Amino acid sequence: MSIIMNRKNCGGLMQSALLILLAIASSLSWGQTYKAATEIGVFGGGSYYIGDLNTNKHFVNSKPGFGLVYRNNLSTRHSLRVTAFYGNVYANDSEGKTEAQINRNLSFKSSVLELAVGYELNLFKYYIKDMRDPITPYFFYQLAYARINPMTELNGNDIALQPLGTEGQGTSASSKKNYSLNQFTVPLGIGVKFNLRKRVAMSFEYGIRKTFTDYLDDVSGVYADTDVLRAENGPLAAELANRSLTETVGMNRGNSNNKDWYSFYGVMLTFKPFKKDVCEFNQSF
Repeated sequence: MSIIMNRKNCGGLMQSALLILLAIASSLSWGQTYKAATEIGVFGGGSYYIGDLNTNKHFVNSKPGFGLVYRNNLSTRHSLRVTAFYGNVYANDSEGKTEAQINRNLSFKSSVLELAVGYELNLFKYYIKDMRDPITPYFFYQLAYARINPMTELNGNDIALQPLGTEGQGTSASSKKNYSLNQFTVPLGIGVKFNLRKRVAMSFEYGIRKTFTDYLDDVSGVYADTDVLRAENGPLAAELANRSLTETVGMNRGNSNNKDWYSFYGVMLTFKPFKKDVCEFNQSF
């Protein structure tokens, strides 16, 4: 599967999908009895990132991702979902296609721990307990907390980048403060789920995360004066801030106009743990 999309297109995709979700939600109303069904399960798949070191290549540099899933199916069309995902993302300028990117010579990797809660909308009627409605595509959108920690490798050692202020954060070379490792994100995605048997289901899902930081990869603005970095943040900060082969002080190190994105994609296996349904709601379609 191949998807060509830059970071601006990601934003347009999210806005369009949200409009679709709102349209679907507004068309649903309550009326007939439905017994809410709880699902719990596991997720396994991959994670990757889109940012200054990888501007538009989807599914490249993927790393394993996994997680836990909880669904509370309020109707055959509506579900509340809570997820806990963990994965890793990385990119390396040496794999770039332009001379400027290869010359920049930066690299990073970061773990991503995400806790999210949100809403899931089925296109068709679906019930995990009933093989008469066994399959449906779905959309989801959530609000999430994400813990990031961008690092790079130097002489075989992993070095945390945020405390170093590689773009002059916290020094006289910049007015910026160190970015936070704790971030809010907006997961948005699509999937298809189907019953393997009564009370057991599988889902294939792809979700992209809108972040509000440009420092998932520790790259955003311009090169800081390495002499100032060396004096105020230490020689390690100066060395990792500028690993290029040419003079770059005052030049762009990254593109601060676009925020970073990351994705989780893979397979969910869920099951309904309780034989009796605990709540009833009304619905009509």
